[in-house]
Amino acid sequence: MRTAICPGSFDPVTYGHLDIIGRAALIFDRLIVAVSYNPGKNPLFSIDERIQLLQGVLSNYPNIEVKAFSGLTVDAAIECKAKAIIRGLRVVSDFENEFRMALTNQKLACHIETVFLMTKAEYSFISSTTVKEVASFGGSLRSLVPPLVEEKLREKFKRCHED
Repeated sequence: MRTAICPGSFDPVTYGHLDIIGRAALIFDRLIVAVSYNPGKNPLFSIDERIQLLQGVLSNYPNIEVKAFSGLTVDAAIECKAKAIIRGLRVVSDFENEFRMALTNQKLACHIETVFLMTKAEYSFISSTTVKEVASFGGSLRSLVPPLVEEKLREKFKRCHED
C-alpha cells in the first residue's frame, strides 16, 4: 500500500489545501493529513478543532486519515510508514523554501520522497493568514473555505469581537 503524508498547520483548512489533499488522495492508497502542533505558534484553532474541521470536510475520502503530530515532518512520515511527503506549491516563491526542506528531509530519510503538487490557479492566492484576516473583518469567505470552516471562523471572530 502506497502511503503519503500531507503535513501542515491547517489553521484553518482552505480550498487550496483541499485541492492538494484531494489530488494526493487520488495518487496514493492511503493519505495521512498530518496537523502540526507547534508550541511556538499561536494558532486561531486548537489542534483538536483543526482535526475536527479536517475530518468534517474530508469525510468523503475513505483513504484519508487525519492526525496530529509534533516535531519533524520526516519523523512523522517514518512513524506512519509513508513513502512520500506531499507539499503544495502556490507561487514560485514557495518553491525555494519547500525545495530546501525537501533536501533536508532527503538527508534525514533518503527512502522518503517529497512530491510537489501545484495548486490550481484559482487557489494560488489563498493562505490561511489571508482567510483569517478576511474573516476578522467580516468579509466573504465563500470562495476561500468550505461552509463548515466558514461557520467556525464566524463563531471564533464573533467571540473575539464580544470580548
